[in-house]
Amino acid sequence: MDFSFIAGFGPIGTVDSTSHDFWAGALGIPFEEAAPRYFHTEEVAGARAFAIWPLDQAAEATFGTPEWPADRPVPQAWIEFDVASPEAVAPAVEELRAKGLEILVEAHEEPWGQTTSRLQSPEGLLVGVSHTPWMHEPG
Repeated sequence: MDFSFIAGFGPIGTVDSTSHDFWAGALGIPFEEAAPRYFHTEEVAGARAFAIWPLDQAAEATFGTPEWPADRPVPQAWIEFDVASPEAVAPAVEELRAKGLEILVEAHEEPWGQTTSRLQSPEGLLVGVSHTPWMHEPG
């Protein structure tokens, strides 16, 4: 498996404003509210993207329901590793599956144009294997 870069990282946020208050207020990170309660920035040096992803939205994107499954560790953060093309996501997922890892959601295209799949690390980190088209150089 060949990762091109880490596309993004961030905390899994709370439903209230506590996470935003900490990251934006106390630490001064400049976020845009890209979707309701999803705060995103590409202005932190060293990160392609840094975002507060609310748990209910992470659950919806992974399991199709806003409730995180009770039988899974609740993630405190997410990370996405980008591969070279949308077509490279599914083979990367198969490679991980062949190593005995449980895939939570198969490779698919999100409404915003990113191709992604997700699994969870032993620590509970929500891990994406993705292709984020706007983060790759054209041509």
